[in-house]
Amino acid sequence: MEGEVTKKLWAPILIGYFLFMVVVLVGLRAHWQGEDLSPEQPIAFSHTIHAGDLGLDCTHCHVYVSQSRTAGVPPLSICMKCHESAITDRPEVKKLTEYWETKEPVVWKKVHSLPWHVRFRHDRHIKADVDCTVCHGEIKAMDRVRQVRSLEMGWCVKCHRSKDAPTDCTTCHK
Repeated sequence: MEGEVTKKLWAPILIGYFLFMVVVLVGLRAHWQGEDLSPEQPIAFSHTIHAGDLGLDCTHCHVYVSQSRTAGVPPLSICMKCHESAITDRPEVKKLTEYWETKEPVVWKKVHSLPWHVRFRHDRHIKADVDCTVCHGEIKAMDRVRQVRSLEMGWCVKCHRSKDAPTDCTTCHK
């Protein structure tokens, strides 16, 4: 009799736990989706001017993208190659120069974030000749960078399948 009572108690407990986890996951997803996909940065950098009007290629500034796991934010030295002498009077360039002169790091806010367990490599995508706009959208038309793709697993898998790229789990997951 005691065994029957125990069995009867497990079903509601498991159902309750499952429903609790669903509520938690839905809440977390709502929280993540509420993140600012276009955070204000300490220096208002315009890709519209640099990549759009001036036609600079992504790799002109993101110099490590083809060798590194991450594209990374360009070092200030790259900005200063031009801005030591060009367009020095604009407020945002003055901010940039101040960071440069004081050797203070610019604390940029991350725009494109992936979960800890995802192992994404920019260098592999560059070598596979995947255009930056596939994941990042038309950056050259953005005054302020924003995330335009979900970067969720289903989106990535769909792209991999369309290009006959690897889809085994260990390609992207630790």
